[in-house]
Amino acid sequence: MAPDTSICKEVPKFHSIHADYSKSNANTEVQKVPSTKSGTASIGRPGISSSNGVHELLVCHICMSMMYPPIHQCPNGHTLCSECKLRVHNRCPTCRHELGNIRCLALERVAESLEHHCKYQSLGCYDIFPYFGKLKHEQECQFRPYNCPYAGSECSVMGDIPTLVTHLKDDHKVDMHDGCTFNHRYVKSNPEEVENATWMLTVFNCFGKQFCLHFETFRLGMAPVYMAFLRFMGDDNEAKKFSYTLEVGAERRKLAWQGVPRSIRVSHQKVRDSQDGLIIHKNLAIFFSGGDGRELKLRLTGRIWKEQ
Repeated sequence: MAPDTSICKEVPKFHSIHADYSKSNANTEVQKVPSTKSGTASIGRPGISSSNGVHELLVCHICMSMMYPPIHQCPNGHTLCSECKLRVHNRCPTCRHELGNIRCLALERVAESLEHHCKYQSLGCYDIFPYFGKLKHEQECQFRPYNCPYAGSECSVMGDIPTLVTHLKDDHKVDMHDGCTFNHRYVKSNPEEVENATWMLTVFNCFGKQFCLHFETFRLGMAPVYMAFLRFMGDDNEAKKFSYTLEVGAERRKLAWQGVPRSIRVSHQKVRDSQDGLIIHKNLAIFFSGGDGRELKLRLTGRIWKEQ
């Protein structure tokens, strides 16, 4: 990080300052990055799954997704998944016959005997799983994409960490800093008017990993507060290997926080609601800013280190 102090400006009411960005992200984007490594934390096992012909029987021809029990069929034998059965209003889309409540038990038994690749195979998970185990695994797969950690807008972009780092830099114009210490100054005019607002996200490259520094103001109950916290761009198990401190103060007084960065798997809102960070009440923030109440000027310093 450069030795000079960064000055961070407010982005009010959680709206992105990049007005044209929302147009380019109307739909969720999942960036697929090939990998040559298999999942080391996966509970599956490498092997050869069942023949493609059998798997094709388990594809719902309406939504083209894999069918999981209960699997429904019409009197003429056309099958569909339970979600599509609700969407077609009990009418077979192939022959237009009334569906009723007929289950395809034979196909369900076949499905239960098969093994399937994780749907994140293209992102690096090459293991296969029993039919029902696949669903549970995919909820916790270490290769599943991450949500964009930017808190200033409702961004729907998803991807692996390198993809999101590039996305934050190019699309959100996020400040990127190298180093494990930081010294930021946060400025806000008229701090008496405390509404939901966030300052521009800052990302630190430290120990070969990326950390997101959040700073924002909101009402905690009826009390207006400012809050700073750190999130780790990676899984929770990796995040627990690091610790960080945050400090703010003036006039020979100091308020400090020490904690463990939360993974970006945990939503920004959940971290904020859990109050897992440095919380500064409005009156103290104004005192640290000089006491006149005309402008907020908080100097936030911090350090990230790796636990032994």
